[in-house]
Amino acid sequence: MSINVKGTIERKNIGSGAWALVSDGGETYEIYQGAPADLLKAGQKVKVKGQVRDDVMTMAMIGPVLEVKSFEAIASD
Repeated sequence: MSINVKGTIERKNIGSGAWALVSDGGETYEIYQGAPADLLKAGQKVKVKGQVRDDVMTMAMIGPVLEVKSFEAIASD
């Protein structure tokens, strides 16, 4: 399922660590491996286009797995 999400990047201290996108609506998505390095900055506000991967399981299990196709950094409010 393709989605567009606006939110904040967070680093979760679960196991060896996991990157997450917490949407402005409060939904947490686990960022799938291979995401652009420029995206993975804790506290960064972004708009992300991606795909929810129902065929992937992770060790962190913090939310639906989001494979990032593209993103745009946005100014904090």
